[in-house]
Amino acid sequence: MGPPSRHALPKVLHPVAGRPMLAHVLDAVRAATADLHPNIVVVIGHGGKKVQKAFLDNTLDGTGVRFVEQIPQLGTGHAVQQSIPLLDDAVPTLVLYGDVPLIGSATLRRLLDARVDVALLSMQLAEPAGYGRIVRGRDGTVLRVVEERDATGEERALSEVNTGILIAPTIELKRWLSALSNRNTQGEYYLTDIVAQAAAEDRSVVAVQTVNAEEMLGVNSKEQLAAVERIAQRRAAQLLMERGATLADAARIDVRGTVNVGAEVSIDVGCVFEGRVDLGDGVRVGAYCVLRDCSIGAGAELLPFSYLDGATVGAASRIGPYARLRPGTQLGDEVHIGNFVEVKGSTLGHGSKANHLAYIGDAVVGAHVNIGAGTITANYDGANKHRTVIEDDVSIGSNAVLVAPVTIGKGATIGAGSTVSKNAAAGKLTVARAKQTTLDGWQRPVKERKG
Repeated sequence: MGPPSRHALPKVLHPVAGRPMLAHVLDAVRAATADLHPNIVVVIGHGGKKVQKAFLDNTLDGTGVRFVEQIPQLGTGHAVQQSIPLLDDAVPTLVLYGDVPLIGSATLRRLLDARVDVALLSMQLAEPAGYGRIVRGRDGTVLRVVEERDATGEERALSEVNTGILIAPTIELKRWLSALSNRNTQGEYYLTDIVAQAAAEDRSVVAVQTVNAEEMLGVNSKEQLAAVERIAQRRAAQLLMERGATLADAARIDVRGTVNVGAEVSIDVGCVFEGRVDLGDGVRVGAYCVLRDCSIGAGAELLPFSYLDGATVGAASRIGPYARLRPGTQLGDEVHIGNFVEVKGSTLGHGSKANHLAYIGDAVVGAHVNIGAGTITANYDGANKHRTVIEDDVSIGSNAVLVAPVTIGKGATIGAGSTVSKNAAAGKLTVARAKQTTLDGWQRPVKERKG
């Protein structure tokens, strides 16, 4: 990702599908070792304090994770050396990399189940440039791993490459690590040198080939980050379709969290899903909607360009186009929120409607209420937020201002253009307008001509 000074965000915190790369790796480890109660150690370097903070302050799941610093950074072997005091001799050690976010738990499980002394994860590449090569003996046994910079021409011609992911018995790993040398072109301590040590001791060493090279893609540039993101999004789209969702274009959807879909859900192009989003049966999501941490009831329709954040939408409701639902919004069934309507921290009961150009903030709205165009709840006095209560069957005329705290009684009607600052009686018409006056003899000012 370039020099640390160019990126304030540590590399492993750069997001893929809405979550840091390291979080994806930890998820894969936990899924692959769920029955083993793993002891997870993360070695951190540049920006490590930010990484540690992100996982330990409840922003991300840091359960069971311990951190150690690698200062200075002298190679992969040196990095693993830093974790030695925290490793459990009774169980083998699995080594992964925080910038390989597409690694799958099933692949890791194959490595764990290899039942040998040392198991490497390898892959076959037609163009292996940049990778260390797996060197085998005539009988096919793994002899060593050679980094490309240190390889001979014959070794560089090999197509089986090392991914860097391996598992080894912890007691022997500690001993092999203590014997590492930095006599190589980069002056670093290579973790892969333990392979030659194990082979020299006649330990059983195998290379388990991955069946999906995409899982091994590392991220060292913005271009590689973008490529990995597209793969993650393709996977997310495929999963949604496998669960029965209809996507207008699988290449034009972004899932940056978890999306749960019911039957017959349809999603148009350009939609973004963040956090946890639940879409009930028959939900239709129009083009270019953004949903974050939302629950959408069965049969609801979200029209294009709507933005929903922390909202609950009832069944058969209709939202948008160009609607905004902010955190704390809870809509009952068959609610209509139309174009350029914003709702925040409010509840709307069954069948209520605000179809045009309205702001509803910190309000409790009953059932079958109609809110006219241009209506706002004036909920903020400059220091504190106040609540507006609108009871069932109220009709509010266009361009009304409801100055909270205020209650509009059941069945009341508010005349268009009214500014209501006192409670309105149930079942009655309330009009609060300035008296209309026409001034005779008034003349509109005329601009003086210039030049």
